[in-house]
Order: sequence, then C-alpha cells, then structure tokens
Amino acid sequence: MLSRRTLLRAAALLPAVPALAPGTAFAALPDLAPLPPLNRTLFAPHEQRFARYLATLAPMVNDMDDTGFFAGGWWRSPSAPYNARVQEHVFTLAWFHANARPWNPYTGNADLLAALDAALGHYLSLQHSDGSFPEYNRNEHGLAPTGFGLGYLAKTLGILRGTGALPTRQSQLSAALRRAMTWLLNPANRTVWQEPLHYSNQTASGLAGAAVALKLDPDPSLAASLTEAFARIAATGVSPAGFFHEEGGHDMNYNFEVMLPELADAYHHSSDPHLVDMARAFTGFLSYNLLREPDGAGYLVNVAPSTRTSTRWYDEVRPDPDRTALNWTFTRQVPLLSAFMTAREDLADARAAWAASTEPVTPLAKQDTSPRILTHGLYGERFPSRRQRAAAIADLPYLASHDFVELRRDGGLDFLYVRKPGLYLGGYFGARVSRGRTGLTFLWHPEAGTIICGLNDNDHACWSTVFPGQAPDSDGPLPATYFHGAPGGREWTGGRAPAALGIRYGNANVTTDVLVTRRTIRRAVRANAAATEQIPLVLQPEDVLTFTDGTRATFGGSTTATADGLDVRRGRTTIRFRWGTPLQATIAAGSVRYFRDGARRFHALRVPHQGSFDLTVILG
Repeated sequence: MLSRRTLLRAAALLPAVPALAPGTAFAALPDLAPLPPLNRTLFAPHEQRFARYLATLAPMVNDMDDTGFFAGGWWRSPSAPYNARVQEHVFTLAWFHANARPWNPYTGNADLLAALDAALGHYLSLQHSDGSFPEYNRNEHGLAPTGFGLGYLAKTLGILRGTGALPTRQSQLSAALRRAMTWLLNPANRTVWQEPLHYSNQTASGLAGAAVALKLDPDPSLAASLTEAFARIAATGVSPAGFFHEEGGHDMNYNFEVMLPELADAYHHSSDPHLVDMARAFTGFLSYNLLREPDGAGYLVNVAPSTRTSTRWYDEVRPDPDRTALNWTFTRQVPLLSAFMTAREDLADARAAWAASTEPVTPLAKQDTSPRILTHGLYGERFPSRRQRAAAIADLPYLASHDFVELRRDGGLDFLYVRKPGLYLGGYFGARVSRGRTGLTFLWHPEAGTIICGLNDNDHACWSTVFPGQAPDSDGPLPATYFHGAPGGREWTGGRAPAALGIRYGNANVTTDVLVTRRTIRRAVRANAAATEQIPLVLQPEDVLTFTDGTRATFGGSTTATADGLDVRRGRTTIRFRWGTPLQATIAAGSVRYFRDGARRFHALRVPHQGSFDLTVILG
C-alpha cells in the first residue's frame, strides 16, 4: 500500500488538474535514515526520557506528508490536517536538530531541518487571523490548540534562535505568537475566560506559553495583560475546595499531571506569586485524595469524583517519563507536595537500572508521544530527598491526625473526608458532574491500606445501591446532610469533628443513612424497589476472603455464598462486612488492576436485597 507521502510525491509530478489549486505541489521531503540499536549508557540520567522519542523520530518524520502535516496518527486525535495539536511535535524535531549529544545522530541533519520547516509551514497556515488555532474542525477557534500551541511554538522559536536556523520561520513564529497571545490574554474572550473556568489546564498552558514568548520578544502591554491573567486564573481557575476546575468539577489527571506542571512551567519564566498560591491550594486538596498504601506501593486515587479521566494510582517510584516531574518546582514553597514526588535517590536507582538494561529501546506507541515530556526536561531537576519526602508524607492530614472531619464545598459539590482511629472514609455528594460518581467513594485503614475505592465512569465499580439494569444511585445527584451522631439528630455544618458523624443522602428512589464511629461504618439503605448493594473492593493476592457460612472466596475469581457477611483478612487486620441476615452474595474480580506490578485487583462485592439493607463494616 502506497503511503500518503508517496502519493503526494507522485501527484507533484503530474500536470495540474482543476481539483488542485496552484501551489498545492510540494517539494518531496526526504526520509530520515533509521537508527541502529541505541546505546543506553550514552544517555545522561536526566536525559533518558529522550531515548524513546529518539527511537520514534524517524518513524514519525517519515510518516509526514510533503505538506508538512504530521500524518500517521502519532499525536492527538483526530489525526487530520486541520488539527493544530497534531503539529505540536515541531518542538521535538527542533530539539533533536539543535542539541548535540553522543547519542543524537540527527544534530544539524538537513533532512530533519527540511521536515521541521515543512511542519512549521503547515502549523502556521492553520492559525486564524484572530490568533487562534483549530482542533476539531478547520473553522474552530479553540482554546486547547491555541493554549498548548503557544508553549510549543515559543519553545521552538527559542531553539531556532539559538542555532540561527530557518530565519524566515523565526519571523513568522514571532508574529504568530503575538497574535495568539493577543487572543488568549483578552479578558473578554469567553472561549478562554469563564467564571469559573471550564478547562483550567488549557488556559494555564496558554499563560505558560505566553510567559516563554514574552521572554523571547518582550512587550510591555502584553506583559501587563499576562500579569493580570495570572491574577484572573487564580480567582477563576481554583475551586474553593482546592482543586482546579475541569468540566464543572475536579479531575485528578488534568489537575496533577497537566495543570500543576503548566503552572510550574509558567513560574520558571514569571515567578508570579499567584502560581505558588494555586499550587499550595491544590496540594491541600491532593493531600486528602491520594491514599498512601502502608506497604510502600504508592498512592491509590480517590478517582470517583473525577470528571474527565480515570487515573487510579501513582506508583511510589515513577521513572521517566513522568508527567508530574516538573511539579518539583513548587516543593520549596509547598513542602507537602514532596510527598507526591519520587525521591531523588529512588529515581537515581531507577535510572541506573534503565541504563544497565539490555532490552532494546523501542519507539513509543502512537498517541502516547506527548512532547510535554521533553519540554519539561528543559529546566533541570530538584526532586526531594528520601528524608524530605518522608517528612512530607508524615504531614499528610490522615497520617498526622486520627480524628477529623473535613468538608470542602464548591457550590453544589461536597467533598467529605472523615478520619477516625481505625479508618479514613471519603465521599462525594451533591451534584454529579460528568463521569464522576456520587456517594461514598473510599475506605482506608492505617495498617491494611485501601479496602474500598470506587471508580468513575464505571457503573460496575462504584459504591452504590444498584437498581435493575445496572443503574446505580451514584449516577445522579445525591445531596447530603451531616449530623452529630445518628442521622436525623442535630445537624453538623462544620467545625470540630463530632465523636460520631452521621450522613444522610439520597434521591427519590433511595435514602442512605451512614454513621461513622471510631472503627465502624453503619450504612442503612431504604429503597423503593429491589436493588443490590455494590461495594468496590481493592484486594491483594495474600488477602484471605471468607464468607460467614465458611465459604472461602478466591482472589481473581468469582465466588457466591449464602451468608450474612464477609471477612477480608489482610496481615494482622480483619475487615468485617456484616448485613445481619443470610443473603446470596457474590464477590467477583474485574479487569482493573492497580500499580505497575498489577498485583492489587478490583473485586466487586454484590449483595441483592428487596430494598432494605443494613451493612456494618468493622475494621479490626
């Protein structure tokens, strides 16, 4: 099958026909020569992230068509010529062309420069007269392609100026960046600026790109607009609960892996204090929602409230490429953030192991080629030491204290965190946003770690009362009221934690009363029809699972028993689930696994009932 580039080359040799406007025949781009196997030992530790991109470079460039469009589907969807985001790898081409390394054979390569020239030509041709770029259709004036594009184009311009390459493109880039900044920094532009922001990471990326561009081409008026924009995003991009706004609520992936690193990027070029304040606010929210596993595996994510993506865990050691790596920028001003970074000694060990490996360095998978991984390698590193990280971990709220109730609100959204000596419980109540799941969301034990963790965007893995047709109550709004003691008594509206916290939430079909004490959770469900109690467990291979009738359940399998409870024995801890009367219950494994080793696995405990169900969870 002929490639698009081959067909275009052939078309360029044919006489013009009415379907082709003048100027549509392009000079054929030469292919990059394939690489021999890469020598891992040549890479400096902090540049190991470049290795797989180097292995990907020739396949990516050779898939380009002669117009400069990055065909081949390597980055972003849709893989269409009008999608400006597809072109963001101009930075990647520029970096490899400009930077001499013992392992980089493409430094100064004329074929690579020709590809970069063509790619920039196509990229810049997509810009609208108002400065914006499209993503999903040619006529779109999009925030994401303009915001992220500002960063990649500005950094590409910086590289070209450093080498003196492509002077005409340099002038074009400078003008394009000015137009894009004028569009993005305009406070009246409702595509960029809403109250609250709709997709704060996209706006933040544009501010980071503008900070880079204004260092290259200072402009007092635009610089003043950028300073105002930093204050504006601090006011409109951060929820009162502490998260960054994404599609009406919180999203862990976009908050921690995109937004916070973009703020860090901006801080490197601006030192604006609003960025530190935003990082501090989000770290506070993060400290309640990442659940540390006592065995050192890492953190499980309270992902049920996430609105867009399904990031479920963070490993204790995250080797390259790590999308959160640039967050080290804020660890001096926000020491608690060190708890969620890889310790520098552990990262050094991981990099030494990578260098010693004899496995071939393979190209990246298509779409999994984010150029941000490379741009965040431009600033050096300052990861926390093991000692600094351990001190930050000790300051996590649920480790530093064993008795609190934290209620964080944002309009109709409630984020509840309850710590008692034998447990840590989370819930998300009120309005349901996008893919999030309302209701109780996680249960953690100080020795056993995470026992229950609901997922978002998954009706089979949320902590819910499920009606026929697999319709969980957590698929809708579940407003809650809180009480000193059992639900129905004196309301609790904040302040000092009550000795026992009551929660009442529900909708027209079901009401759930919860009572949280030192080591127990009592959950009483009253539904208007038969339903199923569904509990999303996180189990480990060594867990001993026993129904109260003596039936032993199998990790990774499916077991059904008629019993009035289930025991989960993990090390010295037993978690007892009791529902009072014998019912047919099933515990079954799902496909979701946790952490890099995949040892932990999602299992659902499901107990059908006739509409009335009383559960007590006792944490021993």
